[in-house]
Amino acid sequence: MSTFDSKKAIALLNQILEFELAGVVRYTHYSLMVYGYSRIPIVSWMKEQAEEALKHAREAGELITHFGGHPSLGIGPLLETHQHDIGDILRESLEHERQALEIYKELLALVEDKSILLEEYARRMIAAEEMHQGEVDKMLRKPGDLEPFSEQA
Repeated sequence: MSTFDSKKAIALLNQILEFELAGVVRYTHYSLMVYGYSRIPIVSWMKEQAEEALKHAREAGELITHFGGHPSLGIGPLLETHQHDIGDILRESLEHERQALEIYKELLALVEDKSILLEEYARRMIAAEEMHQGEVDKMLRKPGDLEPFSEQA
């Protein structure tokens, strides 16, 4: 197993930390802006997503300090579109999750065959992000649609 560039890994982990913290803020905001008949289950789900993002941020922070880095105090991009229809919120969420997935994949490419700890972490997080995207995709489908929302025109 060859060595890896810990500075690049720490930089990517800081990006992940910031992105996950943005997810906490984003999902908390979304949970406050849901109205209508389906409010209670959707708000509950969004609060769970905020908690999960915080857990992911903490884990990234722990890895940063494990490798001798300093966790960022920054927060990733927070775009306020002022679109609060549940469909708009879910589409924004799906895009945020896609961007997070790309950072995890970048980390995996950097550490593959170089750090089992970071490789396993990246793989686990990629799997979690893909599952989460699948959940959001299913929420965006009309009842009875089997085709993924992301593939619909």
